[in-house]
Formats: sequence, C-alpha cells, structure tokens
Amino acid sequence: MHILEPATPEQFEKYYQLRYLTLRQPWGQPKGSERADDDATATHALLVNDAGEAIGVCRMHLQTPHEAQIRFMGIHENYQGKGLGKLLLDYLENKAKSMGATNMVLQAREKAISFYERNGYKLIEKTHLLFGTIQHYKMEKQL
Repeated sequence: MHILEPATPEQFEKYYQLRYLTLRQPWGQPKGSERADDDATATHALLVNDAGEAIGVCRMHLQTPHEAQIRFMGIHENYQGKGLGKLLLDYLENKAKSMGATNMVLQAREKAISFYERNGYKLIEKTHLLFGTIQHYKMEKQL
C-alpha cells in the first residue's frame, strides 16, 4: 500500500467516493456533500492498497502561513484499527511542516479523540454538532 496525492480524474473519483462512503453516507447525506469549496487549494492524501483500491483519505490546507488544518480523515471500515490513519496523519503533518506550518488543528469526532491524542494532539474545546448528532472537538498539535 502507498499514499499518493490524487492528480487524475480517476484518482480523485476514488478519493471522493471513499470520503463519501466513510464520512457522509452513514448519516444519510447526499452525494456531493463530501466535497468542500476549498478543496482546490488543499493537499489531498489517498491511501491505496496493492490492488489500487482506495482505503484511506485525508486532506490538509494552510489556514495561515503557520497553521494548517486536517479535515476529512476517513479509513475504509475493513481497514480500520491497523494504523493506517497514522500513516495519513504523518504524511500530511510532514507536508504541512515543509510548507512552513508550525501548528496543526483539526475538528475531531468524539469517537476519534483518543486516536488523535495518541498521535500528539491536545483537546482544546467542544465545538459543533455535525448533522445534529456528531459532536466535534477542536484539537491541536505543535509540529
């Protein structure tokens, strides 16, 4: 398996399909809701298995010259609990550092807080409720 930054229409289709399946479809959200207005300026990471199937997605963008944000982290349900989220996180943290970022922030779903804490993130505050049911929390890490 390896991480790539989607560049072709086929790669982006795999990327957005997994983003939808892991982060939107389980809550009855429509196709297209997995996309964000600022996707064009973000760095996208797609984890594929040896067969070329998408098994993990994540994106990062700079909010300021020194602060980056992780968004849309999703691992296919058949591959969860195998350390693959850490691979994506490490990849995008290193990418952010190479772009000059010294701080990373994210909005974690409640069930993902312990994952991010194991990877050096600190819980800052309770924030928004997504789809009326998914509590999010701001977390950050010094890079």
